[in-house]
Amino acid sequence: MELGLHLADMTFPGGAATLGRDLAAAATSAEDAGFTRVSVMDHLWQIEVVGPPEHEMLEAYTTLAYLAAVTERVELLAWVTAPVYRYPGVLAKTVTTLDVLSGGRAMLGIGAAWFEAEAVGLGIPFPPVAERFERLEETLQICLQMWDEKNEGPYEGAHYRLGRTLNSPQSLRRPHPPILVGGGGEKKTLRMVAQYAQACNLFAGPELPHKLDVLREHCATLGRDYDEIEKTVMMTLDPGENGENADALLEQLGALAALGITHVQGRVPDAARPGRFDVFAERIVPEAARL
Repeated sequence: MELGLHLADMTFPGGAATLGRDLAAAATSAEDAGFTRVSVMDHLWQIEVVGPPEHEMLEAYTTLAYLAAVTERVELLAWVTAPVYRYPGVLAKTVTTLDVLSGGRAMLGIGAAWFEAEAVGLGIPFPPVAERFERLEETLQICLQMWDEKNEGPYEGAHYRLGRTLNSPQSLRRPHPPILVGGGGEKKTLRMVAQYAQACNLFAGPELPHKLDVLREHCATLGRDYDEIEKTVMMTLDPGENGENADALLEQLGALAALGITHVQGRVPDAARPGRFDVFAERIVPEAARL
């Protein structure tokens, strides 16, 4: 099992003046400790489960470009992109740019979008949920077509029409940056995982085994190998101030590994504090790798 750092809380003691340094410290410390991915949310306001909307929130792909410059090995992605916030052709170009400039470390994390208040607040069109899922699927199709160097033809969908899907330069990762579709919707989201994605993202709750069974059923229907899809979950990674919760955290990770989860992406409280990742480097990452 591998671990990744999710940078959801961008409120640090130094405020905006030190935000760049704090994010860099967290990301590089996680990388040095053996974390394999760093992600940020694709939100423009802070979400309620983390803090009030007035708390600091940076635009996702600008932040990932900055993190690409200060890291060397970790994969980078928005967890997860709201497709209605960007035209699909621009999104494909943005992820391609991140991949090229990071030396082939970008992924496309994507979902249907849900935070209506920030969209309305900032004047972004936010269609009903059924249409958002339609736009999500068309976005996936457009990205895959733009990453196909043999197909520069037009794309004609119900919501998007592209005259020429030219993408130069192409992504370094071939055939394309890995796609992670986030969410546990059983009829649409998990079907799209089976049809388009290299990874899913689910929550570490009691419904997790059932969600994996549903994904397996979609794979069987579509003729997709269930085992080739990476199973990830999002949860808090908190070993305690001095490592006192390390045993409990490892027990949680072991239970997830028994279900077939191979990657856990998580928030680490106080991630920019010096020494915060020492217990991860010394114990948690090595032991998780043996699960």
